[in-house]
Amino acid sequence: MLSVFNDFRLLVLLAAGSLTTMAGGVVAPIMPEMIQQLHLNPGLAGNLVSIHCLTIALFSPLFGILADRIGRVRVLVASLVLYALFGTAGAFMHSLGLLLVMRGLLGAASGGIAAASLGLLTSMYEGEARSQALGHATSTLTIAGIFFPLLGGWVGATHWQFAFYLYGLGLPLAFMAAFILRKSIPTKATAVQSRHKLSQVLGHGYTLWLLLSLSLASIAMYTVVIYAPLYLKATIGAGAALNGVVLASRAVGAASISAFGARQFAQSFGLERSTALGFGLMAVTLGTIPFLRQLGLIVLTAVLFGVGFGIVLPNLYNALANLAPAKLRSSVLAAGTGAGFLGQFLCPILLGPVLSYGRLEEVFYTAASVCLVAGLLLFLVATNTKYVNRNPPDLPEA
Repeated sequence: MLSVFNDFRLLVLLAAGSLTTMAGGVVAPIMPEMIQQLHLNPGLAGNLVSIHCLTIALFSPLFGILADRIGRVRVLVASLVLYALFGTAGAFMHSLGLLLVMRGLLGAASGGIAAASLGLLTSMYEGEARSQALGHATSTLTIAGIFFPLLGGWVGATHWQFAFYLYGLGLPLAFMAAFILRKSIPTKATAVQSRHKLSQVLGHGYTLWLLLSLSLASIAMYTVVIYAPLYLKATIGAGAALNGVVLASRAVGAASISAFGARQFAQSFGLERSTALGFGLMAVTLGTIPFLRQLGLIVLTAVLFGVGFGIVLPNLYNALANLAPAKLRSSVLAAGTGAGFLGQFLCPILLGPVLSYGRLEEVFYTAASVCLVAGLLLFLVATNTKYVNRNPPDLPEA
């Protein structure tokens, strides 16, 4: 089979999609300097790192609908331009309120990038090629999650404002997308047709469960990102370098399996069963974190957790793409993007009370239970042929 990496269009889409990861990645390392130099409230300033997750969750479904109406390339190019403008504008904001506004607008533009790029990617490929392309997309996002914080810290080491200039990468990517993807504009559906069919797809029980599963997977993933460093600091005295190694190990596991193994798992076991196995692996590794004290075992567990997540994420998006008619894929997959980022935003809100009234160990047990339930329910869904690999009633095949 011809590798999708031979298609330069895919490389442009992967580069554009990775900017959604950069939205928060380049700011996190420079937060201490921003708080000190701008005299920001430390408690409230933390929202600068997470506010974009909320606006991505809110705006990506809206941009997905718009992309299906007026064209995905148009939405992608416009969103990339706005991403560059709102992102770099943060360098010139010196109050918390204005910074939060710019960060929120950056998240909205990121939602447009995610909606349009996913819609284009899943429309350009079908079958195994689409599964492979989604695996590469997951790998790219995971690797970007390692690279951009390092880049942001390095660029911002001289002055925190310089890190914001990295968002200007959206401009050259906008020109590349406009030139390279101009022939990839899909046929657009009429407004009435779109509303009717989209409501049928999103209202279908299987679609709702896939969206919920994306949120649950994101909650579990962010549990490791937020709480694993706290736990390792408390138990083995891990510093920033060691925590970085552990988080990078998680990302390496996810990137490797999503690029080279998720498609094979889906072919061997089916989308739902392979996704359930991925959730099961995430549950086991989350549940074992409180028992680990040796660095080698901790890194191995982080890699295995990443493997589980790298199986789950591309398979869930592929299941959504299979469910959606081709003309509505931006809308449906944007709903999936919104569900995933909503899970990231809600993670500390939902698990914070567990930590407040319990211990760090109970946070991981709770997240493991969430993964276990999600996996078991997906496995049960896989046995119900009414839902598996079927479109909602009265909708044509994608």
